Amino acid sequence: MEYPFRCGLTRMPTDSSKIGRDILSIYLVTGAAGFIGRSIAAALLARGETVRGIDNFSTGRRSNLVGLESMEFIEGDLAEPAACARACAGVEFVFHEAALASVPRSVADPVATNVACVDATLNLLVAARAAGVRRVVYAGSSSAYGDTPTLPKHEGMLPGPISPYAVAKLAGEHYMGAFSRVYGLETVVLRYFNVFGPYQDPTSHYSGVLAIFCRRMLAGEQPTIYGDGEQSRDFTYIDNVVRGNLLAAAARAEKVSGRMMNLATGNRITLNQTFEILSGLTGYSGKPAYEPPRSGDIRDSLADISLARELLGYTPQVDFREGLRRTVEWYRSGGGN
Repeated sequence: MEYPFRCGLTRMPTDSSKIGRDILSIYLVTGAAGFIGRSIAAALLARGETVRGIDNFSTGRRSNLVGLESMEFIEGDLAEPAACARACAGVEFVFHEAALASVPRSVADPVATNVACVDATLNLLVAARAAGVRRVVYAGSSSAYGDTPTLPKHEGMLPGPISPYAVAKLAGEHYMGAFSRVYGLETVVLRYFNVFGPYQDPTSHYSGVLAIFCRRMLAGEQPTIYGDGEQSRDFTYIDNVVRGNLLAAAARAEKVSGRMMNLATGNRITLNQTFEILSGLTGYSGKPAYEPPRSGDIRDSLADISLARELLGYTPQVDFREGLRRTVEWYRSGGGN
């Protein structure tokens, strides 16, 4: 993978006492033992950056920290203000990836989702402001758009969340915008669309559909599709998401601070079509099982990514089929066990 904008040495023009003096950037990645957080941390370390991670292992996996030994790691819960303060001390950039990222889990336990996604986000923002953090890049969710039939989803659409998870992630977006406008903290919201790839946990009922499909089909087990399989998704390979985050951290504040934008590929595919591609990649010869749709799931998802292209210079580097091939190979080689 190639990552843009090496910025280990940066300038802080907003503070006149530091103009003209290079200082070392410290990056905080929340949810660093999770799928996306781990991937962002690995990219930063590969560039030689100074990285701190925090995770409470509610969904993150200790095995995901293998290879990140040069990262300072804090085991802590962002629902606790003291943990946020410790994590943000001396930090310049924050990638906020920590969440209970599951619609079904939020339907089963909306309070836990609110604590992990709303309370924790507010605590982190308060700590970031107090610590003098320069910018927070927030992992938003396309679930905020809800189940409106309009495609593609664009940033000018009114949100219409239909699950507690979507409501919680949208609340985090609003907190980001408020802290940017009221306190001057630079914030950037990236709405992710169905991220997949290596290091995604395939073992949980609440995991992403592609991780579950890969594990089951490689094992010769029948996967389950909830609904008729004609629902579509803008599946986004992890390398594209990492690239978008690094671009968001490096972009000029006057272009991106306080803004929200989609991060996806701008293409969609149905679950039935995805199953057929995976059958070829995994050698699985059976058929899927079909179950009734799950509460809170949306029917179709497709992103308009023109704003991210305009503001960040973002374009997806890995298409769906290639990303799926890489993902299957990672699971086949023993990843995720």
